[in-house]
Amino acid sequence: MPGLANPRMDQREFTKSLRQNMTDAECVLWRYLRAKRLNGVKFRRQQPIGRYIVDFIHFESRLIVEVDGGQHNASCKDEARDAWLTAQGFKVLRFWNHDVLNNIGSVLRQIDVELKKRAR
Repeated sequence: MPGLANPRMDQREFTKSLRQNMTDAECVLWRYLRAKRLNGVKFRRQQPIGRYIVDFIHFESRLIVEVDGGQHNASCKDEARDAWLTAQGFKVLRFWNHDVLNNIGSVLRQIDVELKKRAR
């Protein structure tokens, strides 16, 4: 399966390993999204969608939140992934690790605005 660190590891095992080894920025954002802490909205982390694994998702609004490091800068793989997810009816918000770590309030406001838009 493309994108898996170990080709012998199935998607379920890989997803579990991602949950156990989140980046610092993902951990910070998860503190605010977990347990319905953002306006009572339930997010899930490291969730498989098709052949991809998304960082965070709110299924009801079909909103995906990705937290990216420098390796994602102008990534053709990310563009193809986002196009596929969009075609499935999802909205993808991407934030840089730096923004999550240094301006979490702004990140949370942007997520909240998008949740409200998609609730209409």
